[in-house]
Amino acid sequence: MRERRCIGCGKTVGKACLVRIVRRPDGMAAFDPTGRAPGRGAYVCSQACLAEAVKKNKLARALKVTLGSDEMERIAVDVASALAVREGKGVV
Repeated sequence: MRERRCIGCGKTVGKACLVRIVRRPDGMAAFDPTGRAPGRGAYVCSQACLAEAVKKNKLARALKVTLGSDEMERIAVDVASALAVREGKGVV
């Protein structure tokens, strides 16, 4: 199993335990539900880690992009819903 590092807490876990945020080829950042979208990616393991990564500008640095507040809100909502679904299935 391939391992990735959460940009919020730094924990290294299997890719299946993380959610991916990607900088798409058009330069916009978005939640990647498949984990396979083309572009530069960053991983988080929880909403708290996403909030920490945003607060300390780790997400923008990891993706090498400037994130607007509306873009961040959209990503946060998508990540929250994906994590809620995952927790409901007992995956996390």
